[in-house]
Amino acid sequence: MKITQELGIAIKRISSTKQGLQGDSPEDQKKQIENKAKLLNVRIIKWFTFVESASGEIQPNQEAIDYCKENQAKIKYFFIKSIDRFTRGGSYFYDHLKMQLVKYGVQLIDVYGVIGTQTVNTLEHLDIKYDWSVFNPTRVSELLEAERGKNEIRDILSRMIGAEIRYTRMGYVVRQPIMGYVNEKIDTSHGKRVIRKPHSIESKWVINMFELRIKGNLSDEQIVNEINLLGYKSRTQKLHDKNNPIKIIGFRGGVSLTIKQLQSYIENPIYAGVNDEKWTNGQPIKAKFDGLVTIEMFNKANRGKVTIVDDGGIITIYKGQPPIWQQRKNKNNPLYPYKQYVLCPICKNPLLGSASKGKSGKYFAAYHCNRGHYFRIKIADFDKTINFFCRQLRFDEGFKKRFSEIVLEEWNKRQRSTSELNISLNQQVANIESEINLTKDKIKSLSSQMVIEMMEKDIEELQQKKVKLIQTRDNKEDEQVKIETLIAYAEYFMEHLHDLLLGGTDKQKNAAIFGLVFDQIPTYNDLINGTPKLSPLFKLNDAFVSSKNNSVSPSRLELETNSLKGCCSAS
Repeated sequence: MKITQELGIAIKRISSTKQGLQGDSPEDQKKQIENKAKLLNVRIIKWFTFVESASGEIQPNQEAIDYCKENQAKIKYFFIKSIDRFTRGGSYFYDHLKMQLVKYGVQLIDVYGVIGTQTVNTLEHLDIKYDWSVFNPTRVSELLEAERGKNEIRDILSRMIGAEIRYTRMGYVVRQPIMGYVNEKIDTSHGKRVIRKPHSIESKWVINMFELRIKGNLSDEQIVNEINLLGYKSRTQKLHDKNNPIKIIGFRGGVSLTIKQLQSYIENPIYAGVNDEKWTNGQPIKAKFDGLVTIEMFNKANRGKVTIVDDGGIITIYKGQPPIWQQRKNKNNPLYPYKQYVLCPICKNPLLGSASKGKSGKYFAAYHCNRGHYFRIKIADFDKTINFFCRQLRFDEGFKKRFSEIVLEEWNKRQRSTSELNISLNQQVANIESEINLTKDKIKSLSSQMVIEMMEKDIEELQQKKVKLIQTRDNKEDEQVKIETLIAYAEYFMEHLHDLLLGGTDKQKNAAIFGLVFDQIPTYNDLINGTPKLSPLFKLNDAFVSSKNNSVSPSRLELETNSLKGCCSAS
């Protein structure tokens, strides 16, 4: 006589793909469930695999329970490995899910036998039965096991997430690396911890994004085009089969940079080595690794939209400009740009700059020094001295000769590079034109409208590629013209040094360049007398040196010194 098998379904559940690969895999669960079903002479007609947590309000097993509802006439058993594989939501969710199965006439079975199949009627001896008198003797132990599973997941997550939060606040990383970085484990005082290192290829793309933004001569769209020309592609991610987490069904990513993604990178403080996330409890922290750019570069690239302020190790991030009191004060008053580059002739300390109020109520700006003595020069007289001195300066002849040689060498190198690039680009354009013509000839012999449309689309893509190549070629030619203009400027300034030192609109920059002229910071008297220690690249005009040598005689020097002392005593 043939024994009829009952029918059942089974579920396999893991919390993540990693868990499925490292332990308690769906294959292991399936083998244990099959052995249990064989002992009960049950044939499993459908398997459900869930790769997600079962601790939330939305339980993944509901899909399998709904299947039982639709097929309640034939499904009699619902197999699981254990209660914690069925749900991690505790006794409430376990009872709710199991009662649905009871309603549909389906028995829940676990591999370990915690879930009992026997029911007891407390009024059986009286041949009376009520809903309340019938119960499952193992129900309490089942609910306790469900609660244990919930407590276990809480304990596991508390230990793991708690440790990750602590290490994040210390400046380490616990997440996957973002574009431009790779994760690397290093030995630290806190054990082996993870920091980020620049990616050998991607980091150059990210750094270029910031540098091009800082230059300010390109729009975001142009920056995107430049980075894409460097070969930028977003990272690819594997897509796994929902029912088989080990099986890869496709990929996503590998696309070119967009304006939106560029702006996302520029505004991310992690590229300046600053971590700002939920786990830092609202306080951005300096990471245990260097950023791809400095905080200064980050602020310049964001142009006030996002600003990082480092105040003695305390990091603050502002969406917009920080308040005035928080901004670092600029000690370099643009009204007195030379005070750091010219010394007091008496004490040899840097000059000060300020405006004093006269009897008329007006303010008179001047460079001065009052460190136990008095020295003061009106700003107009000081600027005349600077102007006159700069006009007596020139580059050393040996340096000018070598500079011309280097410029010519560099210009030739750029010419060759541009020529080779143009040849390459022109060849690519010619190849595309040839491919377009070949595709057009093929279309003439085709009859399938679908194939014709596909080939027409190919032609359109080739045309777009051709346009981009031509634009790149034209841009490179424009760059060469700009380089030639820069070389012409450089040669001009070699012969007109005073224009380089004084001609800029930014007085602070003019003063900084002026400071490079000297091996040793000069005093104000050194500028007047033509006696500063110049850098080897510079010389004073011979006529100026001769006139000053004659005028600075011992008697003349004594006269100037007495005059200076008289000025000091008068103060």
